[in-house]
Amino acid sequence: MASAAEQLASNLNFAAFAKAEDLKKRIWFTLGALLVYRLGTYIPMPGINPDAFAQAFQQQSGGVLGMFNMFAGGAVGRMAIFALGIMPYISASIIMQLMTSVVPSLEQLKKEGEQGRKIINQYTRYGTVILATVQAYGIAVGLEGGANIVADPGWFFRISAVITLVGGTMFLMWLGEQITARGIGNGISLIIFSGIVAGLPSAIGGTLELGRTGALSTGLILAIIVLVIAVIGAIVFFERAQRRLLIQYPKRQVGNRMFQGDTSHLPLKLNTAGVIPPIFASSLLLLPATVAGFSDTTQLPGWASAVLASLGHGQPLFMALYASLIIFFAFFYTAIVFNPKDTADQLKKHSGFIPGYRPGERTAEYIDYVLTRITVIGAIYLVLICLLPEFLISATGVPFYLGGTSLLIVVSVTLDTVAQIQGHLIAHQYEGLIKKSKLRGGKRGR
Repeated sequence: MASAAEQLASNLNFAAFAKAEDLKKRIWFTLGALLVYRLGTYIPMPGINPDAFAQAFQQQSGGVLGMFNMFAGGAVGRMAIFALGIMPYISASIIMQLMTSVVPSLEQLKKEGEQGRKIINQYTRYGTVILATVQAYGIAVGLEGGANIVADPGWFFRISAVITLVGGTMFLMWLGEQITARGIGNGISLIIFSGIVAGLPSAIGGTLELGRTGALSTGLILAIIVLVIAVIGAIVFFERAQRRLLIQYPKRQVGNRMFQGDTSHLPLKLNTAGVIPPIFASSLLLLPATVAGFSDTTQLPGWASAVLASLGHGQPLFMALYASLIIFFAFFYTAIVFNPKDTADQLKKHSGFIPGYRPGERTAEYIDYVLTRITVIGAIYLVLICLLPEFLISATGVPFYLGGTSLLIVVSVTLDTVAQIQGHLIAHQYEGLIKKSKLRGGKRGR
């Protein structure tokens, strides 16, 4: 006999979706907000020469600017008002997560529930303004250093550029919060997702054009399509993979009633760090090439030129450092976002325990032991996914990424959004499905 959950899931169909008016409004609101974001990526920042900037950007597209341009949906390449994108907010959020682990007052705020989270979110917004201002000023000064990019260099241009870029970032932060509250899915993630997906048609068109001209064989293009599908399947499998620790709760007496002991699970994700390790690793490795691109490389010593050449895409040193940094940040960020001692204390507080381990310190040691082992697997998975496009680009010359950070973000955000849509459908149909499944407590005889 099917369980109640299976009966609930079996009733989720297009007819149920058509009746969920609130869900449809949320989806339309999300699409409208993302459309506003995409329109903003085509509004140029005032005071610059678009043609001169496009030529200068083309020379730096292989560095950090190219990666940021991918996350910003092409806004960096057009120097639009959304050129900074949402990255300052993400950086501020990561910094706040680090601070809550080392600053006792912030750690206490984190434990205060919703009120504490609101204060931390406010600090994150302040940090976003500071980071965006610093980055916008750096961009303004950098643009003035280019040949014929700025029509009228000076403080007026710098101030207007800072106001424009910081305003664009703050608007995107507000838009992302509105999507989260009134739309469907995580707004910040969806903004990055839409920026990456916006570049997909041109990438596919470029690959097909290479096939038409004979630069890529038809068999290789078909093999690439099969490989992309296989990589997406692997990402879905590993992103959903969990190690569940059995948690037991003892019998308890409330008044004159005795309640039986209950069992639950503590889910530990295989990839706790998400896409943070590849982003950090890519930024650090591409930074030297970006700095060198803005300087005169002929004045560099021989050893510096050799190092820069070794840090190019597809080079053995680049791949070795990339893999090492991904592994390091996978463990580092997991240690930041998941504290086994706090988890063990919470279990002890609610009388829960892991069979065979004493509550408290022994439980924390066991959770840390399991978390370390699965993080090894998660780090290896991230390394394989992120190095795959490097191998393919160097071997076949395919001009777009088939894996790595962009594909991880796209698949992860898609899974999260689909899960939220399913949750809204279940909530909408819950009362009617309870009656169909004949669960105790359902309304009968009407």
